[in-house]
Amino acid sequence: MTDNILTLDIDHLLESPSFVDEQTYLDSYAAHHFEWVEGRLIRLSPLARAHHQLDGYLFMLLTAYFTLRPLGEVLRHPFILKLSSMKRFREPDLMVILKSNPNQATNTQMIGAPDICIEIISPESVERDTVDKLREYEAGGVTEYWLFDPAKQTSRFYRLDTSRHYQEVLPDATGNYATPLLPDLKLHVPTLWQTPLPDIFAIVRMVEGMLTSTLPNNAP
Repeated sequence: MTDNILTLDIDHLLESPSFVDEQTYLDSYAAHHFEWVEGRLIRLSPLARAHHQLDGYLFMLLTAYFTLRPLGEVLRHPFILKLSSMKRFREPDLMVILKSNPNQATNTQMIGAPDICIEIISPESVERDTVDKLREYEAGGVTEYWLFDPAKQTSRFYRLDTSRHYQEVLPDATGNYATPLLPDLKLHVPTLWQTPLPDIFAIVRMVEGMLTSTLPNNAP
């Protein structure tokens, strides 16, 4: 995205052309919840309340984790993802980028694979999230892809194997998902479907408990 972002009014956005070149997308559409696939604009739907709440919970959880264990950062849409060799710009709901990641994160986009992409399925994004992006993130080298469906209250976690193909990884018997990318973090999947979700204070206490419980003798 260039620094000189064109300001678009609502009428202009609603009358957007089907196809634009890459620079026009970056200048005029990327900041307004559009994705770009080989020249075609894809307008993302407004977030439903459940989508918005789950997105916020995951963002706060990962932010708390990285605050206490500064291994990387979590970025929230509309932050652009440009996977190498693909003529596509995606805007994942959330991206995790570790400090060890060799790819380039600019002020407005991730160029190359992040460590984790997280998508929350909307009614209009089912095929895009479960088929198109699954293939793209696998081919682009995204180490893990987390996929959540609030309407069905389902989750899927994909991880690249040694042959660089995704394999689904299941939570443990207690419903916790753990990844070697984020040591000691446990994502309790049943909590994702609670109403209301834990607030920021509960989240911080929860993450503190995860991390301090792994220290020798619970040392500070």
